[in-house]
Amino acid sequence: MAFALPIRIYWEDTDAGGIVFYANYLKFFERARTEWLRSLGIGQQALREATGGIFVVSETTVKYHRPARLDDELIVTARLQEAGRASITIAQEALSKSEPLADGSARLLCEGMIRIGWVDAATLKPARIPPHVLEAMK
Repeated sequence: MAFALPIRIYWEDTDAGGIVFYANYLKFFERARTEWLRSLGIGQQALREATGGIFVVSETTVKYHRPARLDDELIVTARLQEAGRASITIAQEALSKSEPLADGSARLLCEGMIRIGWVDAATLKPARIPPHVLEAMK
């Protein structure tokens, strides 16, 4: 099951045409991933302090389907797609609550696959994700 974070679109999220600037979807995805981890009991600052490691984005793939506009309400999701020893892949979607489909479900606006790797915070060299973190994600 995917974690879902509600987000409202503000002026700061849009371009001159009142449409969400494409790069802001990556910000929305980041917020949803962070809150997903927090919902699993994984605070990233506390994790860094306890383990000396951090997550870093190593790869993104994003596909845009429809634009979001000023004042729209979105649901941004995060779901574990794949887990390895040093990286995980998270499937993410931005869905419109403001422009639902005929069946009432939220319309897909944007989808992405985000790969994040675990690195030593001091050296930025790849390392193994702590086992308790992987277990919490599964």
